[in-house]
This record gives sequence, structure tokens and C-alpha cells, in this order.
Amino acid sequence: MSPEAPISEEAAAHAAKKAKIKAARDRMMQEKTGEKGLIIVLTGPGKGKSSSAFGMIFRCLAHGMRCGVVQFVKGSRTTGERDLILARFSDLCAFHTMGEGFTWETQDLARDKAAARAGWEKAKALIRDPENRMVLLDEINIALRYDYLDLAEVLDFLRDEKPPMTHVVLTGRNAKPELIAAADLVTEMTVVKHPFRAGIKAQPGVEF
Repeated sequence: MSPEAPISEEAAAHAAKKAKIKAARDRMMQEKTGEKGLIIVLTGPGKGKSSSAFGMIFRCLAHGMRCGVVQFVKGSRTTGERDLILARFSDLCAFHTMGEGFTWETQDLARDKAAARAGWEKAKALIRDPENRMVLLDEINIALRYDYLDLAEVLDFLRDEKPPMTHVVLTGRNAKPELIAAADLVTEMTVVKHPFRAGIKAQPGVEF
């Protein structure tokens, strides 16, 4: 058996540095022992809000956790995530598309408000059920932005009626400051480049 090659000074310094980082991380993780149902807000002008939210929904499904989705804006147009959930995971995930498309498509204020209200009633029922570990309110921030729903009502419900271990995810641009203040986790998606600006249309597998 040949003797081990000596460790270089660079490798030894690297190992020592990483050992210190690991020790610090281990101490930090030992202090993080709490668990709670989170209010998660995904907002901003960049792409990825709903994509990120559905990533968490699929994580829940992978763990066998019950969850629910209410879509406040997206209409009847097919999407990959909805088709997959309805075909394969309908026993674990309730999926409700309550919107009728973007507001510039419907051009009917009363209809948009009624659709948002119906979506919110469905959302409350899903959130109240403690068996649902995560409920996604997709594009609810748009309904709140246009005052189709009362922000105070939504905040009061999340504060007073959300079960303690239920995660609620709220997506959409222009999240209200009060909602951001009430949330436990907020991520803002920014735009660096987007193919739409170069004339590329929305494509399956990327946008829907």
C-alpha cells in the first residue's frame, strides 16, 4: 500500500475554513427548532411566482401531504400543473380554477368581483380544514390589487382562522404592503431578461 500523499497548505487551509463554516452552521441549525404554518408571499414583476408555488405543492404531494389550489385569475386554458394534479393527485390535492381569465379579457367588473369572491370562499374552506398542509392562492394578489377582495378581511382570516400548521401561499404581482408585513416568507421575483420582450410567445413547459 502506497503512503498517502501529503496534504498541501492550500488544501489544509481550505479544509480548516470549511470546518469552521460547518461548525457555525451546525450551531445555527441546533437553534432552529420551531415549526409553524407559514404565510408565504411570492410577488414581483419577474417570472416564477406560480412556478415556485407549484414546486412547493408538488413537494407536499411527494410527502403524501394533502393540499389545495385555488386559481383566482387563470381561466379555462389548460396548464401542465393542473392537468397533472387532476389526473394523478386528485386524491391529495383539491384544485379549483375560479377565475375567468385576465381582467382585460373579461372586461366585466361585476363578473370579476364575483369570481374573486367565489374563489375566496373556496379558499377559506380549504384553509379551515387542518388536514390540508398547504393551500395555494394563485394570483390572489391581483384580486387584492384591484380591490376585488377586501384586504382586511383576508388578513383577519389568515391571522384568526388559519390552522397553526397550515402553510398558505399567495402569488401575484404587486402584493399589498400590509400582506407583506403579515407574511412569514416573502420572495420578490425581478426581471433581468424575458423572451416575451423579444417576441417569443408563452410556451408549454415554461409558462404553462
